[in-house]
Amino acid sequence: MTQIPHRNPAERRFGAVNWIGLYTLCRREVLRFTTVWTQTLLAPLVTAGLFLLIFTIAIGPTRGEVMGVPFTQFIAPGILMMTVIQNAFANTSSSIVISKVQGNIVDTLMPPLAPFELVLGYLAGGVARGMVVAVCITLALALTTGQMPQHPLVLLVFVILGGAFMSALGMLAGLWSNKFDQMAAITNFIVTPLAFLSGTFYSAQALPPLMYSLTHFNPVFYLIDGARYGMLGTSDASPAIGFVIALGATAAVLLAAWALIRTGWRLKA
Repeated sequence: MTQIPHRNPAERRFGAVNWIGLYTLCRREVLRFTTVWTQTLLAPLVTAGLFLLIFTIAIGPTRGEVMGVPFTQFIAPGILMMTVIQNAFANTSSSIVISKVQGNIVDTLMPPLAPFELVLGYLAGGVARGMVVAVCITLALALTTGQMPQHPLVLLVFVILGGAFMSALGMLAGLWSNKFDQMAAITNFIVTPLAFLSGTFYSAQALPPLMYSLTHFNPVFYLIDGARYGMLGTSDASPAIGFVIALGATAAVLLAAWALIRTGWRLKA
């Protein structure tokens, strides 16, 4: 008789990457925000438009030029990147927290997905949401103000980096949070200050020396500054240095998310 070889039930049978499982998770994370697009896409676009309108009416006519460009054009890239990072963070953090609160996180943990595949799946959803928001705002700026990106490729790179960095940060926040008020505290006391105090509405050159130095320790500053260079061709810091710092920060946060998911921190009983 031919002996049937014993196979370990926990053994992976998909090779190095479970492409079907990874695609399914990516698709689920994208559908999470496209299904309720009025809340996840339209609302942020309206908010970004209101920011731009209010600052233009209240400050624009009297502010003068900033870094050689009109104030309205100066703040537009900052608002774009601020909207991108807020939405990327919200997508991954809310996905994990809602699953934990509803008790269906097991549906994500049980399939044969490696930790890096879970990270990539969540990352895809956050980056995709940030990209859609960025494209919509860029088109709206082109149609309403005629403002076009001076360096489209640079803008694209920093938008992707911004979405990836904040998606990874959202994973960490979602892993730590077991209820919605914990998630709200992180959003209000960490994410929002990072976005608002990173040169979104001002040039870092106008800050006092201490604040100027502290700003350069904030990775979000380089994301916003890089997006401004991509849109306007001018920036506070070198885009190359900003790219290296943003890439390093993104890699570090992704590695931390992978390590925590791998151990099941605050995911498994």
